[in-house]
Amino acid sequence: MKNRYHVVVSPEKGIVISNEILESLGIAPGEEFQIIKYENRIELMPVKEMTRTRGAFEGIDTTVVRERDRV
Repeated sequence: MKNRYHVVVSPEKGIVISNEILESLGIAPGEEFQIIKYENRIELMPVKEMTRTRGAFEGIDTTVVRERDRV
């Protein structure tokens, strides 16, 4: 899959995302996104319920070396 795609904003101000991208990211019709404006670009971040993120960090090492006065 390539990482750059060309899209056009419709007269109704909508953007159509290709099926290739939607399927590769597991995005279904009706899903909601937040738009983040950063400098001269926008990023789409999916809005997910907290329960859908359960297990996202399973197996991560949570040990932290702490200074004695911070324990």
